Amino acid sequence: MPREITSFSNSTVKFIRSLRDKKARRSEGLFLAEGLRIITEARDEGRLPRLIAFGPQGAQHPLAREIIAATEAAGGDAILTSPDILSKMSGKDNPQALIAAYDQPDTSLEALDRSASDIWFVGEKLRDPGNIGTILRTGDAVGAGGLILIDDCADPFAVETVRASMGAIFTQKIAQARWEDYLPWLRSGKGQLVGTSLQTDYDYRDAPYEAPCFILIGNESQGLPEPYEAECDLLVKIPMHGRADSLNAAIAAAITAFEVRSSWRNR
Repeated sequence: MPREITSFSNSTVKFIRSLRDKKARRSEGLFLAEGLRIITEARDEGRLPRLIAFGPQGAQHPLAREIIAATEAAGGDAILTSPDILSKMSGKDNPQALIAAYDQPDTSLEALDRSASDIWFVGEKLRDPGNIGTILRTGDAVGAGGLILIDDCADPFAVETVRASMGAIFTQKIAQARWEDYLPWLRSGKGQLVGTSLQTDYDYRDAPYEAPCFILIGNESQGLPEPYEAECDLLVKIPMHGRADSLNAAIAAAITAFEVRSSWRNR
């Protein structure tokens, strides 16, 4: 049976709330996911939370009851509490009906199976957690293997990232590496590194994409550094027809990835 928490000062309430902070997530090796849809996506991928908290309304849906029971059966902690305490846990006035804490996966390059997909995303110094989450969601949609975050990117396990991923945080692999470590890993096997850049005349619709294709997306405001562009096997440009000189990083990633898929289908 779930245990009930009625006090705002309960240590578990403080613990869950602390996981909104990057330092605590790193220390505990956990991250938060909120809402039945995302938590169900996790269950469907074989992932159950270490801890799940819910209000009286949260356990009414049959899927929620299944996940709560499965969490307890697997040795996890199920907590019944009030909407006000859920709000304190989530840091939002209108919290989701369920909040769950999951183990963070291994994010080393060595944990990736590069043969698992013919498309991968690579993000360089992406600062916006919403962009990272949206790229993960795009990766799920396009059948990518996952996202490799290069250098100092935002935390892929931030609450904002998880929310923007719409569950893809559980279907896409995530790796984190320095550029000087990523390049040898990439060149140790087959793979075409494709950079999105303004410094090329190669239209993204006319490019000779090869599989596996690693799509490199630069920092939201600065784009790719010249040394990184120089290492690319191919640079492609998405033409702008208005006053904007570039696209949002997540949108550029999506357009490029679907064009890669399209070009292979039309061969």
